[in-house]
Amino acid sequence: MNKLEQLKQMTKVVADTGDFGQIEQYQPVDATTNPSLLLNAAKMPEYDYVIDKALAKSAHLSGKARVEETMLDMAVSFGVEILKVIPGRVSTEVDARLSFDTVATISYAKRLIARYKEAGVDKSRVLIKVASTWEGIKAAEALEQEGINCNLTLMFSLAQAIACAQANVFLISPFVGRITDWYMKEQGSSNFPDVSEDNGVLSVKEIYQYYKRYGYHTIVMGASFRHIGQVEALAGCDALTIAPNLLQKLQADGKTLTRQLVEVERAKMPDRKMTEADFRWAMNESPMATEKLAEGIRKFAIDTVKLEKLIEYKVGI
Repeated sequence: MNKLEQLKQMTKVVADTGDFGQIEQYQPVDATTNPSLLLNAAKMPEYDYVIDKALAKSAHLSGKARVEETMLDMAVSFGVEILKVIPGRVSTEVDARLSFDTVATISYAKRLIARYKEAGVDKSRVLIKVASTWEGIKAAEALEQEGINCNLTLMFSLAQAIACAQANVFLISPFVGRITDWYMKEQGSSNFPDVSEDNGVLSVKEIYQYYKRYGYHTIVMGASFRHIGQVEALAGCDALTIAPNLLQKLQADGKTLTRQLVEVERAKMPDRKMTEADFRWAMNESPMATEKLAEGIRKFAIDTVKLEKLIEYKVGI
C-alpha cells in the first residue's frame, strides 16, 4: 500500500479543497472548504455552472440582497457537488466577518443548513465551520444543542481546544502550518524545523493527548500543513484535512507509514469549566494564537469580499 492508503487505515482523511475534481481523485471520506478555497474554485471555468446555478436561484432579487443570497447559495452549491463524490461530510464556513457575533453566527449557520435541506441534503452530512473565537465557540455550543454539528477552525491554542471540548463541539481543526510559520518568522528562520521540534505539530499532539486523557469526544482534525513530514508526524490523529498536492505525494510514496499518535491513559475529568475570562487571558498570554487567529479571520474576510465582487461583476452591479 502507498502512504495515503496506510494513512486511511489509522486516520480519517479529509480533502482540503473546493475543487471536487481533485476530491474525487483521492477518495477522502470528508471534505473541507473555506472562503479562500471557494474563491480559487470559483475562478476555474469548469465550475462556472455552479456559480450560474446559485445566481439563477437569486434572480428575483437585485443589488446587495442578491449578492448576499448568492453567496449563501454558492457555498451550498459547492458543498452539494462535493457531497456527490464523498461518502461523508462537507464543512461549509460561516462568513468570517461574523466571527465576534454569536447571534449572527447562529443565524447564518441555520440559513446554510436550510439551503442544504432545500437541496435534499440532511444536516448530518454538513459541518458548519466557525472561527474559534469565544463568540464562535458559544455559537457552536448553541448549534450543537439543536443538532447542527460544527467544525471549529482557526485554532492555535490548547485554550481554544479546551473551550470547544467543554462546549461539546463536534470537531476542531487545529492549524499546524500557520503555527510553524509564526515561529519561523519569530526566529528569523527560512528552514522548516524537524517535526520533533515543530511547534505546529506539537500543538496538535498536545490537544489530541489532552482530549484522550480526559475522555472528550470532540474530534481532532489537524489542518494547514506545509509539508508531508507534518502530515506523517500526526498519523493516527482522529482526522487530518490535507491539500491535494500533499495527498498526491502520499499516494506516490510506497514506503511504510508509522502511526505516531496513540491513546493515552485516562484521568479524572477536570472539575472546573473554562470561563470567558480564563479563555481571554490564555489567548492574551499567547501572542502567536492571538495574532494568527486575528490574521486568519482577516484573510478569510478579504477573500469573502473578493467572492462578493466576483458575484457583483456577474450580475452587473
